[in-house]
Amino acid sequence: MTFDVTIPVLNEEATLDRQVRILHSFLCKSFPERNQWRIVIADNGSNDNTHHLAAALCDEFAEIQLLRVPEKGVGLALKTSWSQSQADIVGYMDLDLATDLRHFPQAYNALATEGFDLVYGTRLHKKSRVVGRTLKREITSRIFNFMLKTYLGTYFSDGMCGFKWLRREHVAPLMDVEATSNGWFFSTELLALAEWKGLKMCELPVIWTDDTTSSRVNISRLARQYIAAMRVLKTRKP
Repeated sequence: MTFDVTIPVLNEEATLDRQVRILHSFLCKSFPERNQWRIVIADNGSNDNTHHLAAALCDEFAEIQLLRVPEKGVGLALKTSWSQSQADIVGYMDLDLATDLRHFPQAYNALATEGFDLVYGTRLHKKSRVVGRTLKREITSRIFNFMLKTYLGTYFSDGMCGFKWLRREHVAPLMDVEATSNGWFFSTELLALAEWKGLKMCELPVIWTDDTTSSRVNISRLARQYIAAMRVLKTRKP
């Protein structure tokens, strides 16, 4: 089965070239048939040198594509990329490659050979291993996921991990049931809608390394946004 891995980026000139080359090298070794996969760099509103660096990578490697998304928003970048994809499997991971790349073949196999519709990485499983995470971020993550379960009645363990994959045939139906978020909450919204539609979901425990040096997330502001988004999402629960 073919697959596209989307990397949403915003002003990532400092690390883009290095990180994409690491991912490309890994995929070349793990999936040697080059026409089987593609890396999509989804630039959603960068105003630094990100676009030019991404374009240079595209010129060098046929398996890399640049997608320009005119407005900011991780969710918008993913929806734009996935809606244009012709691959059998679509998914995404963060540019910092916080999720260990060894989980990539596991996610692929779950969808290609084990009958799952969607795979999501989780940092909260007892078999997961989280490296370098501050206590503040750990507590925030656990509180957020507890809120999801109690307020929305969901069962998935980690709505925020940036490592998710699904069979492309499910993208349009999920969009049709109003996966409306264009921001970070889209990742969580996707899981809730998939669960409510009865898709077969694979929970994948991961090794995850927190890149605290490059994190630009304002936790208090993000929390307010997530709470508001959860309220909207609850109105669409069957």
